[in-house]
Amino acid sequence: MLRPLLILLLGSLATVASAQDSKSESQRGRGDLPAQGDGGFPFVLPTQKPERPLSAAVERIYSAYPAPRPEDNELYTRFKYTPLVGFDDHGGDGTVSRRDPSKVIFENGKYYVWYTKRDTPTPPQGPDGYTDSIPSSDWDLADIWFATSQDGFTWREQGIAVARPEKPLLGWRSVSTPDILVWKDKYYLYYQGFKEASGKRGDDCPVAVSSSDSPDGPWTPHHQVVIPNGAPGQWDQFSIHDPYPLVYRGKIYLYYKSDFDGDPNLVRMQGLAIADDPLGPFEKHPLNPVINSGHETTLFPFREGIAAFVIRDGLEHSTIQYAKDGVHFEIASIVSLMPNAGGPFIPDAFTDTRNGRGITWGLSHFTNVSTWDKNHAILARFDCDLSLDLNDPAMKRTGDYHKPDVFFRQGLSSQQKVRILNENKKLTEP
Repeated sequence: MLRPLLILLLGSLATVASAQDSKSESQRGRGDLPAQGDGGFPFVLPTQKPERPLSAAVERIYSAYPAPRPEDNELYTRFKYTPLVGFDDHGGDGTVSRRDPSKVIFENGKYYVWYTKRDTPTPPQGPDGYTDSIPSSDWDLADIWFATSQDGFTWREQGIAVARPEKPLLGWRSVSTPDILVWKDKYYLYYQGFKEASGKRGDDCPVAVSSSDSPDGPWTPHHQVVIPNGAPGQWDQFSIHDPYPLVYRGKIYLYYKSDFDGDPNLVRMQGLAIADDPLGPFEKHPLNPVINSGHETTLFPFREGIAAFVIRDGLEHSTIQYAKDGVHFEIASIVSLMPNAGGPFIPDAFTDTRNGRGITWGLSHFTNVSTWDKNHAILARFDCDLSLDLNDPAMKRTGDYHKPDVFFRQGLSSQQKVRILNENKKLTEP
């Protein structure tokens, strides 16, 4: 009795095996459905690169990024934004503008930030409409102000830190885009110094500096160029923008941006200048520019190197990049809704750390918040998870959702509509 049952069981197993073999052969023939156990890519994404041939795309998630999953990538984040309390912009009439916040520091039991402030009789009137009191651009006829806060959300404006000096001193037309350095118990503000109205050619300006024994001031302008423009024909011959100092490897690493080319649009890249003293001399890195994209400079110590926001402009815009040596930057993540002109709170920005902890918040700006005839900017807070000491899963999600009206506001221009109309006419003509 057992023998017939055994024969029946073996026959059933043979039938199943034959069907599986046929299925496997069919899948192999199609070439896109590897059979189970034949070396296909694993269902559970490995944290380490598997020992098997990989497509260029899959190879990249192991070789080009810190981790194959966004939630495990310490240099990937979403950004959240909050309006600030405490700043009056004259009802948005365009006569007051605040922009380009510095890094945020914590001193004397409170947060400090410095920024560009324009307070003029009218909004900007362009390169053909400016006067000694009417600005050409949003950052023309500006001074550097500062504010303090207990919580990073509500701020109290304290007044002018660095005012425009008398003509013809550097910055007499405008001082703007400040950033802060703390070095040997002294404070230094670096900023752009304009000697002509912005917009005549571009934003031609070098970098100036003021110093103080206290974040509250008073500030002493040194009336000298500390980061000079490049020689004629070099990429930074006209503009040195957004000076951004960090203390790294025992020296002052000051990153900056320049505009160049202009065929037909300006190209923006970022360079590096290094010094042993806040007043210089600064030596520009021979490999400049060290970052090939980005509209503003925002960087922070991270692990043994430097991380950078690459914002808005260039082939590698909307990325966070990382350089183990502060020079050779590589893309670490692709992000969205990046802070414009971000000034993060970086507790170890000036400690010469060899283990940078990253950032969780800072200030940024929004430009043209109403209409161009009332053109002005406002400051805002951003939050993120780019810190080794924070684990916020909500900040690591991908896929931002926006209501349809956000997309519809990115509408066609009148010229584009005419082009499409003409293309349709050509198709319907006999």
